[in-house]
Amino acid sequence: MGRGWGKKTRRGPGHGNFDPHDVNTVKHTRLGVWDLYEQMDPGIARLPGVSEMMRRLEVLNDLPYVWRMVRDVASIKSCRLYFLIYCIVELLSSLLPAVTLWFSGHYLSIIQTAIERSVVDRELLLYASVGRLGCAFAGRVLQYIKSSVEFPLNLKIKKHYSIHIFENMARLDVPTFDDPLVQTRLDTATTSSRSTHSLAWDTISVVIAVLTATIRLASQFSVLLKVVGGQRDGVIFVVLHFGQELFRNDFKPGFYLFSAKAWAATTKDREYVKLQGLKRTMNDNSHRKEIVAGNLERFLTHEFRYAYNNASGLVADFYELLRYKSSQTTPSLSSLLSVLLREAPEAFYLLRAAEHPASIPVSIASMRLVQATTSSFMTAFMGFLNESGSIAERFHKVRQLYEIENIPNDVVDGNISFPEDRQSLKSGMSVEFRNVSFKYPGSENMVLRDISFKVEKGQLCVIVGSNGSGKSTVLKLILRLYDPTEGTILIDDQDIRTLKLADLRECVSVLFQDYTHFPLSIRDNIALGSPQCAHDSDKVREAARLGGAEDFVDRLPEGFDTYLDRPVRDYYSGIPGGTKTLFGRPVNFGAVDHAMGGMRSSNSVHLSGGQMQRLAVSRSFMRSLLSEGQDIGLLLFDEPSAALDPTAEHDLFVRLKNLRGQKTMIFSSHRFGQLTRPADLILYMNDSEIVEAGNHVGLMRQGGEYARLWNLQAQAFL
Repeated sequence: MGRGWGKKTRRGPGHGNFDPHDVNTVKHTRLGVWDLYEQMDPGIARLPGVSEMMRRLEVLNDLPYVWRMVRDVASIKSCRLYFLIYCIVELLSSLLPAVTLWFSGHYLSIIQTAIERSVVDRELLLYASVGRLGCAFAGRVLQYIKSSVEFPLNLKIKKHYSIHIFENMARLDVPTFDDPLVQTRLDTATTSSRSTHSLAWDTISVVIAVLTATIRLASQFSVLLKVVGGQRDGVIFVVLHFGQELFRNDFKPGFYLFSAKAWAATTKDREYVKLQGLKRTMNDNSHRKEIVAGNLERFLTHEFRYAYNNASGLVADFYELLRYKSSQTTPSLSSLLSVLLREAPEAFYLLRAAEHPASIPVSIASMRLVQATTSSFMTAFMGFLNESGSIAERFHKVRQLYEIENIPNDVVDGNISFPEDRQSLKSGMSVEFRNVSFKYPGSENMVLRDISFKVEKGQLCVIVGSNGSGKSTVLKLILRLYDPTEGTILIDDQDIRTLKLADLRECVSVLFQDYTHFPLSIRDNIALGSPQCAHDSDKVREAARLGGAEDFVDRLPEGFDTYLDRPVRDYYSGIPGGTKTLFGRPVNFGAVDHAMGGMRSSNSVHLSGGQMQRLAVSRSFMRSLLSEGQDIGLLLFDEPSAALDPTAEHDLFVRLKNLRGQKTMIFSSHRFGQLTRPADLILYMNDSEIVEAGNHVGLMRQGGEYARLWNLQAQAFL
């Protein structure tokens, strides 16, 4: 399915097809055990310089987004003063090298006067020395001010865009978020929020750097010509030194990947793939029991050695081989010419000194001054080229940052408020499927085929069947996480597509089989069941009690404030080996060798599968039974007792039946037990279809698959 949030751009995935085996558009390169495929520019773009020119011109399409970014940053009131100070400091810093050069130029006049008149101009010497010292001091002060302003400015901008990214990611529905193209867009946008500097700040600082580099180059060059212009052959000295510095910098094209082109790399070497698998096996502690118990150490070592020795090419990581290839160059005319140009300035000075011995002191001083200046000048010039070359890339990333807010959801929102009368939810909601078929995005296999049934208000419906029969998918469609491929779903006799999504989901409580626990505290995990009551500790505790989690949570060191997977690590170094815990958390010494001077603690709390499921059930109770001002009319439970022991399962079902009132409840399960007997409607599913439907008594009388499986499970307890 194509996306419509923006025009096709030069970077990132488009809507075409990349065929690595198309020799007309793709170049193949062998790198050790790797095969690299690079897309070639089409037609006229293959001419020298044309492709790069086209890419740079495309930056014009990104300018509106950059201007929007500038306005957004300017709207952050706390940034304005910092930003003004930063700009002033950068401007003064760009002029400082030229001022320093101006004072240094006076030394040539002092030497010239000393040679011609045997007199040292002390006032001019003091003036030049104090001036250079003042410039050095000013440079340090400006650098200090810049560093003091830059960090808080970056943090304020980063905060603004982190919220922007978070908000736009939160609004995406399931099929949209799972779309690989959308994931690529999000990865590009979120990379900046995870890095040290924000994308906005990087872009602004690059633009300022280019502008100040231009000022620095122009001012230095004009002062340099003025300083040496009066010297014999001064202009020639400058040209020779510029040539020397130009070739001192390696302008090698190298072998690297342009982000503007599509490329792909793969390895077909079976031994290399096996080699990496063996490495992972040995490094992953989850395999250690099997290795030790099975006496596998010798066999695995033999297989590892064999795989290493029999790989078909150089065995290395892809990027490692890429860097190696980049370093391999052959002698060229420019490299030979660079050898001559590097020696040319000194040779020229020696010839002039031989012709005019009296000018040797001035020539040496001029040479040193020009050398220092051209070196500084070329450093600024190279920085200018690098920064200007990255502007197009930065501008395009700014565009991608803003385009994430235009990504449309696949599940289109309805326009009808639901329900008309919230009091009606107390008696439940009806759910009807009419000839519904469904396949997941990107799949050709139907997971539901021509499903039809109706659950009346206040009824208890149990969907039973084997794993993979489509039970969980039915619940996902009721929540409109996806739209059916065919057919219609009705909620209270209204087409589900016409209802406002937020209204519909606010009336439903669900517990998925593949539930997740957020990297937040246990308190927050339960509280998310009802955002309106998230800060009510009494309700959180009551939900935990109803879910059977209160007792074991209280036994944890931090109780309800415990993080199952703490998202922030601890940093420390030099901790003695006998230290088992720090800050109340276990120390993970396995991370010592990779921690760059620090270690990190083990931030995970290990709970059993049953305990994890009880927390998920507690969150469901928080939403469905304890929320104030949030009426729930439909309860969906997908295998809620899969990880519970029989006692906990019995207690859960008793609570659910006692507390649901008149609400509609739909269960999915592969177990036949306490729920199916009192169920108003039982749907037996197999191979993506409803095979049998009815209540327990009726289905048992039919003697079909439901009755057979019921009796089969019942025999296990006899």
